[in-house]
Amino acid sequence: MTNNNLQLASEGLHRWRTIKDYTARYGVAVGGIGVIVAILLIFFYLLYVVFPLFLPASVDTQAQYASPQSNEGATLYLALEEQNEIGARFTDSGHVIFFSADSGTPITSQPLTIPEASHIVSFAHADPATGVVAYGLSNGQALLFKHHYQTSYPNDVRVITPELRFPMGEEPVEVDEQGQALDQLAVQENDSGVVFIAKTADERFVLTYFSKEESFLSDEVSFERSQTQLPFQLPEIHDLLIDKEQRNLYIASSTGELAHFDISDKLAPQLIQQINVIESGAQLTKLQFLTGDLSLLVSDSSGQLSQWTTVRDDNNKPILTKIRQFKTGLGSIHNIAAEQNRKGFLAADQAGTIGVYHSTSHRKLLKEKITDNQPIAVALSPRADAALIEDATQQIYFLYIHNEHPEISWSALWGKVWYESYQEPAYIWQSSAANNDFEPKFSLTPLVFGTLKAAFYAMIFAIPLAIMGAIYTAYFMAPRMRRLVKPSIEIMEALPTVILGFLAGLWLAPLIESNLPGIFTLLVILPLGVLAFAFTWSHLPDAIKHKVPDGWDAALLIPVILILSWISFALSHPIEVLLFGGDMRVWLTSEMGVDFDQRNSIIVGLAMGFAVIPTIFSIAEDAIFSVPKHLTFGSLALGATPWQTMIRVVLLTASPGIFSAVMIGFGRAVGETMIVLMATGNTPIMDMSIFQGMRTLSANIAVEMPESEVDSTHYRVLFLAALVLFMFTFVFNTIAEIVRQRLRQRYSSL
Repeated sequence: MTNNNLQLASEGLHRWRTIKDYTARYGVAVGGIGVIVAILLIFFYLLYVVFPLFLPASVDTQAQYASPQSNEGATLYLALEEQNEIGARFTDSGHVIFFSADSGTPITSQPLTIPEASHIVSFAHADPATGVVAYGLSNGQALLFKHHYQTSYPNDVRVITPELRFPMGEEPVEVDEQGQALDQLAVQENDSGVVFIAKTADERFVLTYFSKEESFLSDEVSFERSQTQLPFQLPEIHDLLIDKEQRNLYIASSTGELAHFDISDKLAPQLIQQINVIESGAQLTKLQFLTGDLSLLVSDSSGQLSQWTTVRDDNNKPILTKIRQFKTGLGSIHNIAAEQNRKGFLAADQAGTIGVYHSTSHRKLLKEKITDNQPIAVALSPRADAALIEDATQQIYFLYIHNEHPEISWSALWGKVWYESYQEPAYIWQSSAANNDFEPKFSLTPLVFGTLKAAFYAMIFAIPLAIMGAIYTAYFMAPRMRRLVKPSIEIMEALPTVILGFLAGLWLAPLIESNLPGIFTLLVILPLGVLAFAFTWSHLPDAIKHKVPDGWDAALLIPVILILSWISFALSHPIEVLLFGGDMRVWLTSEMGVDFDQRNSIIVGLAMGFAVIPTIFSIAEDAIFSVPKHLTFGSLALGATPWQTMIRVVLLTASPGIFSAVMIGFGRAVGETMIVLMATGNTPIMDMSIFQGMRTLSANIAVEMPESEVDSTHYRVLFLAALVLFMFTFVFNTIAEIVRQRLRQRYSSL
C-alpha cells in the first residue's frame, strides 16, 4: 500500500513537473513571439505614418467650360479663392467677372471706372495673398483695387460673397506726371504704402510712391505722393517685379538682362547688379517671384527653368546667384504660378502641358497634358490644391491637385540644400519660424550627427570606466567588497534620467564653465597622481601593505581621487588668470576661433556616461565573473600571472558578454532623450567640437512632436526620424548579435 502511494505521489509530481515545463516553455515562446509582434507593429505603424511622404502628386480635371462672359474682353489674369468655389477673371476691357469655379457659371460682373479718352494698356498684380491688382492706363494713371471674398454662414451654410475694394479710392491715381502711357507696370501694397513702377511710352522708368498716413482721431487713411525717375535704360523690357517688402526692384529684358535695384529709399533707388540670367540664344519667357519674394524663377524659350536668390558677398553686398536648375521636361514656359504658403509652383508650357515643382526638395512632382492649346492664364488657389487654366481658345480647365508633402525628397532629407538667404548649401533642421514665408528645413543629417556625437562622447567616458571597473570588481576585488560595490553601481541605473539631465543642465554645466581649466588639469593630474600613489604603495614595506587585506586596495584610492580633484579645481582660477587672461572661454573664441556653449559635449559625455556606466558595468562584470574557475586555476597552475590569465583567458572567454554590454550601452546612449534634451544647447548643428552642443533624434521628437500639426509634413517627418532611430537601433543590435555569436563560437573551446 505504501509503495502504491509513493508511486502515485511520484506520478503526480511528474505530471505537475511536466505541466510546469510545458507552461514555462510555451509561456516563454508566447512572450518572445509577443515581443516580436509588438516590435513589428511599432515598425509598421511608423511606416504607415511615414509612407504618405513619398506618395507622388496627381492632378484631376474636374471641369472644362468656356470662359465666362467672353464678350467682356480677353483674360489678363485669373484668380481662385481659398475654398476653390469662386474664380475671378480680369479682362482687358476693365471688367472683373466672378464665376463658379467648378461650372463656369457667372456670379457677378463688375466694370471698373476708366476715364474717358483713356484705355487700359497694362496690368499688374501684387503679392497674390493681398489680392491687390492694378490697371495701367494710357494717360499715365493707374487704377488700384483688391478682389476680396467675404465668408458668412446663414443657416449654418457657408456662403462666399466676392467683392472689390479700393484702398486708394475708385478713381485712378496719377503715376506719371507727364501723362505718358504706362506700357508696363508693377505694384506692391503693404501697411506703409503703395509703390508703382512703370515703363512709360517714352521709355522712362518711373517710381511713384504713395505713403499711408492714418488719422489718430478716425480710421481715415490719406496718401502722400512722391515720384522719382530711374536713370536707367534697358530695351525690350519683358517683366517688372517689386518684392512685397518694397525693397527690391527687378527689371528684365527679353534677352535675359536683369537689373536689380534697391528701392528702400524711394527717392533714391540704387542699382545693385546687372546680370544675364538665361543662356545666350534663348529668350526670357517669364520672371516670377517664389513665395516670400526672396527668390526669382526664371524661364526661357528653350524650356530651362532656374531659381535665383540674393547671396551676400565678401563686402556684404546682396548678389543674385543661381542656386537651382530644374529639369522641367517642358517646352517654352510662359506661365508660372507660385504657391502662397509653400516653396512650390506650377509651370505651363506653350503646348498645354503643366508641371508641378518644389524648390527646396528640387523635385518635379508631376507632369500632365491639360490642353492642346497654349495657356494664356494660370491661377493656383491659396492652398495649392486647385488651379484654373485658360487656353488660347478661351476654354477654362478647373483642376484638383493632390500634393500633400512636396517638401520631402532624398536630397532634402540627407543632402546639402541651398536654402534662401544662405551663403551656400548646408545641412539644416529648422521646422518653424515666425513668418508664413518661411522655408522649412527638414534635413535629418544634423540630427543623426548629433545622436552619434552624443553617444560617442558618452561612450568615451563610460566604456573605460565601466569595463575596467568590471574587470577589477569581478577578478581582483575581495568578495565582501564586491557585495557592496556591485549593487551600489547597479542602483545608479534606477536614477531617473530627467533628474540626471536636470542636474547636468542646472548644476554641472555652470560648474564646468566656471572651472574649465580645472577640468583639463584634472585629466592630467588624476592619472599621474594615481600612478604615483600606486608606485609609492608598491614600494612600501610589506608590514604596511599586509595591513590592507587582498582585494581591498581600491578603497585606498578614494581619498587620493578626492584630494587630487580638489587640487585641480583649486588650481583652476590661478591657471585661468596666468595662461588665459582670466577667462578661458573668451580666450578660446578670440585666440583659437572656437565657440563655447555652456551646455556642450563635455556635459553630455559626463551626464550620459554616468547613466550608461551601470548598464555596461553590470553586464560586463557578470560576464567576467561567470568565466569558469577551472580555466583561471588551470592558467595560474601553468605559471601564468594573474594579469596574463585575465588578458589571455578571462577576457577572451568573456568577450561576447563584454561586447554585448558595450552595444547595449551604446543603444541606451543613442536612444537617450531627457539628458541630451536638458544638458545640451539642443541646437541642430554639425560640429564635433567638445565645446558645442547638439540635437539628437530622440530629443528632437520630444521637443517638436507636441507642437506639430497632425498629418502635416512636419508631423510625418518626426515619425520618419523615429523610424530612422528604430532602424538604426535594429541594425546595430543585429550586427552586435552576429559579432557576439562569432566571438562565442571562437572562444567557447577555451
